[in-house]
Amino acid sequence: MAEGSPRTDTSTDIDTDEKNQQFEQGHLATIAASDSSDRSKEKTSDQKTLRRLAQNREAARKSRLRKKAYVQQLESSRVKLAQLEQELQRARQQGIFISSSGDQSHSMSGNGALAFDMEYARWLEDQNRQINELRAAVNAHASDTDLRIIVDGIMAHYSEMFKLKSTAAKADVFHMLSGMWKTPAERCFLWLGGFRSSELLKLLAHQLEPLTEQQLGGICNLQQSSQQAEDALSQGMEALQQSLAETLASGSSGPTAGGSGNVANYVGQMAMAMGKLGTLENFLCQADNLRLQTLQQLHRILTTRQAARALLTIHDYFSRLRALSSLWLARPKE
Repeated sequence: MAEGSPRTDTSTDIDTDEKNQQFEQGHLATIAASDSSDRSKEKTSDQKTLRRLAQNREAARKSRLRKKAYVQQLESSRVKLAQLEQELQRARQQGIFISSSGDQSHSMSGNGALAFDMEYARWLEDQNRQINELRAAVNAHASDTDLRIIVDGIMAHYSEMFKLKSTAAKADVFHMLSGMWKTPAERCFLWLGGFRSSELLKLLAHQLEPLTEQQLGGICNLQQSSQQAEDALSQGMEALQQSLAETLASGSSGPTAGGSGNVANYVGQMAMAMGKLGTLENFLCQADNLRLQTLQQLHRILTTRQAARALLTIHDYFSRLRALSSLWLARPKE
């Protein structure tokens, strides 16, 4: 028994050491597994961050490309506009819109409506300059001779506008009749692509006093004749619209309604409608001739100073209409 006791103690120590070693190994394995899990999580987080950064860089790159394309488009539009302005300037110098002999060209380069709108803007600027010159001369009590020169220049300027409209009507009569080149407030009083001469005379009659009995009678007769001419043109337009509506409503509903006969019917129907639309240009020219003749006859009835006051009144009236349109468009909107 004395010999067996030491061997038992040695065996117990060996078992304890083995357990300690296994515990340490297990602990180290747990730590290693934990470190591996942490590194995996960090790696996953880094990958997400990298993907997010890459997506942000790609979005920023696309945004820069879109901005660059937009700037290039704006620059291209600016260049095209400058080229168009140069072409219009050359056209004016070469007399494409109005020749020096007074004959008008039947064609307008480029878009007829856009060309006229730009010509009208130029005409309006020139008219503002002439009216300012006339106003200064009236306020300075210039002589009748000086006033007559300015008044005659403004009358010639109105004549130029009606020639421009006649040329533009050959390119796009619908644009001229609709008055899209005018402000919304002006279009409220539009009649056949312009103002009513009779209404304008009513406005002027109260602004030009004192007038002689002969002048009052002349203006009254002019107002009545203008009203009659306007009524005749309005009736003609109504008849044209009615005839056009009947032409379009009659016959087949379209070229594919069935059979070659329907196709021929449709073609003939549209040809008749096109022929009737051709008279729109004639109505517009007659209305503009009435407007020009009314201004010219009014000029002959009035004295030079009265004619100057009449031109200032007409200009101020249309200027207020344009200002009213600007105020309306700029009003606060809820």
